[in-house]
Amino acid sequence: MKVAVMGAGAVGCYFAGMLARAGHEVVLVGRPQHVEAFNTKGLRLETKTFDETIAVKASTDPAIAAGADLVLFCVKSPDTETAGAQLRPHLAPDTLVLTLQNGTDNAERLRTVIPQPVSAAVVYVATEMAGPGHVRHHGRGELVIEPAARSQQAADALIAAGVPTEISDNVRGALWLKLIINCAYNALSAITQLPYGKLVEGVGVLEVMGHLVTECKAVAAAEGVTLAGDVDVAVRKIIETMPTQFSSTAQDVARGKPSEIDHLNGYIVRRGQAHGIATPVNLTVHALVKLIESKAR
Repeated sequence: MKVAVMGAGAVGCYFAGMLARAGHEVVLVGRPQHVEAFNTKGLRLETKTFDETIAVKASTDPAIAAGADLVLFCVKSPDTETAGAQLRPHLAPDTLVLTLQNGTDNAERLRTVIPQPVSAAVVYVATEMAGPGHVRHHGRGELVIEPAARSQQAADALIAAGVPTEISDNVRGALWLKLIINCAYNALSAITQLPYGKLVEGVGVLEVMGHLVTECKAVAAAEGVTLAGDVDVAVRKIIETMPTQFSSTAQDVARGKPSEIDHLNGYIVRRGQAHGIATPVNLTVHALVKLIESKAR
């Protein structure tokens, strides 16, 4: 397959690297500093079991995605419609666009700007960009994807490349489960600039996380969501499987970049307000992250 990554950050580069190692043609659309490194040195994929540099092609221009069978759509949630519109002219009618993004409504929003089949994906992976063209993998790496045209082909390719992948009829429930996990960890990791393992050692932190999760569950129930699994078990599992990981929100804040907090805790606050459900702890951490972001500007 020809695979394009739209928004070649830590998540997209990890899965792109795994597919490229398996022999697929991979092209990356990303920021100039990473594009230059990809084209001159290759994509360095550093994991706990191997550290390899893989040849890929990259550009800041989405036109490089022309001819792709599969697009891994990895831009930040606020950029979904803009990036989709930029990508649209270069895609074949049957190109599968797989959204590997935080939040629950990105696939729905993307479908408003592109006619190609779009499949939502739930991503569980701990990664960071350790330097230009260099992705470091800290743990996990599985995907749950929504049924769509060519989704089985994509799943087969990912599985063969060493990426555990499941096609699920309840991706909405899986997306909400991931959203709740993000709401439990991301803002607190960003505010404290601590990885998950250190974060949960703080006095009262587990209790605060419990309140965040309880509010999210109430909103999910009001939304009619059937959660795909035990939320409390899934939240605890993150501590065990990703203890050294800083949240994506923490990484954005540390770099002075806008985060996706409006699509995480902020989303819970907005949906709670729509249903008349109080979400004071989510409101508090959302407000604190927004203050930190405004201070950095």
